[in-house]
Amino acid sequence: MKEQESPFNLDWLKRGTVEIFPDQPEENLINTLQQNSRPLRIKLGIDPTGTQLHLGHSIPFRKLRAFQDAGHTAVVIIGDFTARIGDPTGKSEVRRQLTPAEVQENAQDYLKQLKPILDFETPGRLEIRYNSEWLSQLDLSKILELLSTMTVSQMLAKEGFSQRYAQENPIFLHEFLYPLMQGYDSVMVEADVELGGTDQKFNIAVGRDLQRHFQKKPQFGLLLPILIGTDGEQKMSKSLNNYVGLTEDPLSMYSKLEKTPDKLLKDYFELLTDIPLETIPDNPREAQKLLALNVVSQYHGENAAIQAQTNAMEIVLGGKTTSAAGIREYSLREVKFPVKLFYLLSASGLCQTSGEGRRQIQGGAVKLDGDRLDEVETTFASPEELCDRVLQVGKKKFVRLVP
Repeated sequence: MKEQESPFNLDWLKRGTVEIFPDQPEENLINTLQQNSRPLRIKLGIDPTGTQLHLGHSIPFRKLRAFQDAGHTAVVIIGDFTARIGDPTGKSEVRRQLTPAEVQENAQDYLKQLKPILDFETPGRLEIRYNSEWLSQLDLSKILELLSTMTVSQMLAKEGFSQRYAQENPIFLHEFLYPLMQGYDSVMVEADVELGGTDQKFNIAVGRDLQRHFQKKPQFGLLLPILIGTDGEQKMSKSLNNYVGLTEDPLSMYSKLEKTPDKLLKDYFELLTDIPLETIPDNPREAQKLLALNVVSQYHGENAAIQAQTNAMEIVLGGKTTSAAGIREYSLREVKFPVKLFYLLSASGLCQTSGEGRRQIQGGAVKLDGDRLDEVETTFASPEELCDRVLQVGKKKFVRLVP
């Protein structure tokens, strides 16, 4: 990301921001940024409960980088202790508790994936803290003190809890501790600002209350939108297969982004790039290509992005039987429909056997025009579903399906 022109040019702060709270004459983040003589401490917590980050996860980290570029200190909290509970926000049931070994392995994977986004090099710009440092030391008296700062009715006002209570789904007492522990993180790192998605407002507000309780200056909350996935309908999620992973290969990443639904283009440019919004091409197709090229460049470099664009054009649009990606054609006249995907992988030569095809599907290595297919029993009813599309296994095996 580029350096901000000036710490007092606050366009970067407002870009893609949904809400900054509180926003009152006597307590205002913009005034604080303009008047404060020291770098602010900007907190962003992550619970490493999975292994792969996607572009939806990148949004708060891009905002954190903007604060870094304006001269402030990013404080990344690795929730190695809280991840053992799991954030109950938005969950209809209790989450599986992870082991310390699982959490540590996931945390290291997360940090590697964040290297293209955050400034890890400039002294004073980044602190990485693990909340087990203080949460594992809490004794019962301190836990009771934390619990005494909130009532059951306040906890049940949290959206996920209220829904589960109304539906008579179990809420376990340890889940009530999660917002308090996240808030206690703010106390311990003396956060001036906490970043989070719009679904984190309750937890961030708890941090403000706890800072007051422990005679600290309350933090500001800065809320960012939840990114809609490539399907154009639901939030980006690996489980919904509508995501773009930060570590996906350049061609896969480019192929997904160049098909971004028109209605999402402005949001994707605003949240995932630094491109001035007034310069976005009016032609949706040109906008899609610019978006894909820019985002792939951020994670893989400009040369890799340009090569991915070239390969994508040759594979999907060029009508060629060979390309930089080594594509060839396979005639669907040889296939009896309806056909299982794993059989098609074997028949087309992408896999040696149907069994190998099944394993490749289960492993997430199979894509159609850049979209991952991970259901083993995927079936195609007619050739029309497949004609002139590119079937892919791994990073180097492709066939164009032709009549």
